[in-house]
Amino acid sequence: MAQIFDPVPSNAQEITCLYVNATSKVQVVRITNIPNWYFERVVFPGQNLIFKAVEGSLLEVHTGMMASAILSDTIPCRQLQIQEEVSDTPSWVPRFPCNPVSAG
Repeated sequence: MAQIFDPVPSNAQEITCLYVNATSKVQVVRITNIPNWYFERVVFPGQNLIFKAVEGSLLEVHTGMMASAILSDTIPCRQLQIQEEVSDTPSWVPRFPCNPVSAG
């Protein structure tokens, strides 16, 4: 999902992060420690969330319980950072080597 509703502030160092909800409960993740920016998403059990964050931000993980949510963890986004892969190889590379057929 694109981050069009709450883009990273333009004057900040941006990092790409990955969070995985490895629990069997719905979680709400938030970043609230960056002035003039608020990030919040619902992450379902087993779901991967890739998002842009600001250098120095903290991801709060709230785990859903019956009619409530408990702050279960706070993770520096730096620990969730992933490297974006840039490749010159087209995505259509054949899975098997091409062998020319000789006519003969």
